[in-house]
Formats: sequence, structure tokens, C-alpha cells
Amino acid sequence: MSRSSPKVGFVSLGCPKALVDSERILTQLRVEGYEIVPSYGAADVVVVNTCGFIDAAVQESLDAIGEALEENGKVIVTGCLGKRAEVIREAHPDVLAISGPQDYASVMNAVHAQLPPKHDPHIDLVPAQGIKLTPKHYAYLKISEGCNHRCTFCIIPSMRGDLVSRPVDEVLIEAEKLVKGGVRELLVISQDTSAYGVDVKYAAREWKNAKVRTRMTELAAALGELGAWVRLHYVYPYPHVDEVIELMADGKILPYLDIPFQHSSPRILKLMKRPAASAKTLERVHAWRRACPDLTLRSTFIVGFPGETEAEFEELLGFLDEAQLDRVGAFAYSPVDGATANALPDAVDEDVKQDRLERFMARQARISAARLQRKVGATLKALVDHVDADGAVARTAADAPEIDGVLRIVDGHKLKPGQFVEVRIDSADEHDLTGRLAA
Repeated sequence: MSRSSPKVGFVSLGCPKALVDSERILTQLRVEGYEIVPSYGAADVVVVNTCGFIDAAVQESLDAIGEALEENGKVIVTGCLGKRAEVIREAHPDVLAISGPQDYASVMNAVHAQLPPKHDPHIDLVPAQGIKLTPKHYAYLKISEGCNHRCTFCIIPSMRGDLVSRPVDEVLIEAEKLVKGGVRELLVISQDTSAYGVDVKYAAREWKNAKVRTRMTELAAALGELGAWVRLHYVYPYPHVDEVIELMADGKILPYLDIPFQHSSPRILKLMKRPAASAKTLERVHAWRRACPDLTLRSTFIVGFPGETEAEFEELLGFLDEAQLDRVGAFAYSPVDGATANALPDAVDEDVKQDRLERFMARQARISAARLQRKVGATLKALVDHVDADGAVARTAADAPEIDGVLRIVDGHKLKPGQFVEVRIDSADEHDLTGRLAA
């Protein structure tokens, strides 16, 4: 880069969907000749992409904005917290501009106003797959924006709007570019992956001389032809999920489902405005495992939701025992500014919430340890993430980056990130595996 290139610092907070927003902004900045720098001191202006889902995320975002102001002084704010501009202005009145999530044009306009671009045809080049914040060998593939659900604990629709599905051919073109650029794993994300295409009535688009519908099953099948691992996140348990289980059983996509069940009590699920048929959910979990024995199921739950009784919490623990989920995350209910659940009666005491969270995670830890122990002695395919003095750290088909466990390869010192290897599993604990390269 020439020394005259305008320089932008970037702070990206929040979920993988926000990360994709950051990648799109960064790609556009590079297209226009901006240099992305890693420190406040080197930047002419700093962009902070915020999260605003729960109170802890709001505070983290406000702290990040404050740090950027203190260290640099010129700060542009975007992302989910941008929908609550008054909160940002109250804490940090000196920010240059504020915009909401997915509002890429407003971010670029704010950067242009503060730092006009200097076009140079010799340096304004970016990879075909764009700028990525993930390692080179995996990437998040966002297939839609927004959500049509109105869960009482969530304010995402007020921040990101109703469901808007990306055209399926556009998604597939992006995915193909990513794979050609070296990506070995595609992580499909949205607010509700199962609902993909509902808003456009599953419209068909042209892809490689064939018609492909804008629908989860057809998208997954097409992605499975690209030669990379394909992992589905945020899948609601609608009936047509059975169709992607068939793709998993046939080896077309990874046998992995991330389904946010949130609870098992019909009454609590109704208060959450979630599907309230836990018995049918268990039936389907068992059916999925019969159809695809290698299936890994990940989910998230909320404990201490307003009105949750001890009996309903015990029901949730019973659901864990019956469902035998492989990977589970849980949160003690936290009031979110603007969420309708805040007005529900019978709030659970904070100490009770924390006690239930600890009991929940202890129960799941035993389940996870037992399920991982079954893999000892098996030989599994793994994707290497990084190498250090202790060997290599990799992931199997059962492990999504950042949120699941890892496979430590003790003799993997000569491996490289992005490499697929076969590993014999020697031991397991509650979350992770350890093994050696198979002969």
C-alpha cells in the first residue's frame, strides 16, 4: 500500500451474522482503496460494528466505542446497537455517525465524509472471495437477513427486520468463490436457516444450467457439490429438516445440526412464543439419529425464564437425559431492553437462575463426556485449525469453530491449517478429544 492510502481501523463484535456484515464492509473498503490497519494509532478513522442483543453485549459495545474514542478520537458506529442510537449518544456523544445492521451504504458514506477515498488502480485489488475475518480455510455464508419469529426474549426482528432471503444463485456464486479461494468449510448462518426462501415463495434461480429453488434443502444439496464441508447453523425443527438429514446420511453435507430448542416445557415455550411440542421434538431427534447415526446435535437453552418453576426446570433436565445432545450452550435469562418477556410475571431470583444454570451445565457435561468417550479408538477425519508447540488443533465433523470442542493432535507439529487428516482418537474429556495421526 502507498503511504497516502487512507487508513481505517475496524472492531467487529457480536455473532457470526455480524461478522459477515463486517466482512462485507471491509471488502468494500478495500475495493475503494482503503487500507485496513490493526491499531488505533495507525488509523485515520475507526469503525466499530456493535452487538446489542443482551445487556452484557450492549456494555461490551459501549466499552469498545469508548476505547476507540480514547485511543483514536474519530469513530463511526454501526451494527445492532446502532438501532438504539440514543443509548450510544448518551454514553458517547462524540461519535461521528451511527447506523444499524446491514446498512453498508451508511457506513461507507460516513467513511467517505471523514476520509475521502483515493483511487489507485494498481492497489485497489481484493481477492474474488472478498475480505474475510475468519481463517482462510473456513468462512461463514449468510443466506438471509432478519426473522419472522417474535420470540418474547429476543429483539433481533426490531434490529434486523423480517426475513429477507438472498437469491439462491447469489449465495451459490459466493460459496463457489470462497471454495476456489481456499475455503474448506462453509458455515451456513442466518436467524432462521429453516425458513430460507419462505419470503420469496421458494423462487427458482438458474445455477449451472439447472433450476435451484431458494429453499434450505436445495441450497444444502447444491453446496454439497462444491467439495467443501457444509455445516448448518440456527435450524428450526420444521418438518422439512428431515430432508437435510437424508443429505447428511448420504455424505453430501456434514451430519451436524445446530437447533436452538431453548426449553422443553410446553408452558415455558408458549411464554417464549416458541414451538411447544417437546414430545414430538424428542421423537424427531430419535428418528434423525436412526436415519443418520453419525449425526451431531447442538442446541442452546435458557434457564430461569420468567415463571419457570422448579418442576419445569427438572423437566428440562429430563429432556437433556432423553435427547442426549452432543453440544449444548445455556444462558441464565437476562432481561433485554425492548423484549416483551420483561413484562412477564414471576421473575426468577438471580441466585436461583445461577444455581439452575450450574446444575444444567453439570448434567450436560456428564452427557457430553459419555458421548465423546464412545469415540475413543475410532479414526476420524479432521480439519486442522492451527499448529503450535504442543501439536495441532483440529476439528471433526462434530465441531463447529469457536463454539464446540476441538481435537488435539499430539504428533501434528508438521501439519498446516486447512489440511484434512485422519486421526485415531486416544482419549476424551467433557468437551475435547486427543489423538494421533492415523498410519
